Amino acid sequence: MRSIWKGTISFGLVNIPISIYPATRRDEISFRLLRDSDLSPVSYKRVAEADGKEVPWEHIVKGYEYQKDQFVSLTPEDFKRVAIEGTQTVDILNFIKLEEVNPLLFYKPYYMESGKGGDKAYSLLRDALVDSGKIAIATVVLKNRQHLAAIKPQGKGLMLELMHFPNEVLDETNFKIPEGGTASKAEMKMALQLIDSMSAKWNPDDYKDRYREALEALIAKKLESGGEEALPVPRKKAATNVIDLASVLQRSIRETAHSRKRKGSRKGAA
Repeated sequence: MRSIWKGTISFGLVNIPISIYPATRRDEISFRLLRDSDLSPVSYKRVAEADGKEVPWEHIVKGYEYQKDQFVSLTPEDFKRVAIEGTQTVDILNFIKLEEVNPLLFYKPYYMESGKGGDKAYSLLRDALVDSGKIAIATVVLKNRQHLAAIKPQGKGLMLELMHFPNEVLDETNFKIPEGGTASKAEMKMALQLIDSMSAKWNPDDYKDRYREALEALIAKKLESGGEEALPVPRKKAATNVIDLASVLQRSIRETAHSRKRKGSRKGAA
């Protein structure tokens, strides 16, 4: 895999050569829009709202709508004036305890690979972060845009995780939060019992993208049948209002215990 960025981690007088690689990928099935009569792909045209005429790329500019239907245009030179210089450096600003940072700020992880001659300093930073229980908060310029980022120890290596700036995260007070309806001690006890009965050790293989698997199976069936096979429509679970919380909790505990017993018997048979 090719690195998307090469540079150095800088903190104090220490510089560590590193390369950055994507740590995740979007595993989605892509679709094209087609005409239903002959499955011909549908293309898009850039059309001006004023007269409905198609606009060639050379006559398209970027604009900011400062009022309803009122725009100011920006040229490539305008964007160059405000572009952040790419320094090829991950500049560490502070070291912070991970639990002090809002988890909503983290959004995109990258693997960091040690560059030539940087193994000792790379390992030192990783081990120092582990021993201190802290992460590094840094800035980095990727694709002409400055990002806030965190450097975290990850296994035997380091991870760079891009972050939202704090003003990009919506305040929870914008949403309705329950203020009353405190549960009884008996209900709390059953809720904790349900959590305990559903607790398990983390095993990533237990979690599958069921929608993708069903979609792939559906596509395979349609290919086999020439696209003519009628498939059953899945039944939706009816939404219910929780009126008697205690009885719902009790039923959940029973069903969870029954489900675990069935799984255990299947494993024993296998």
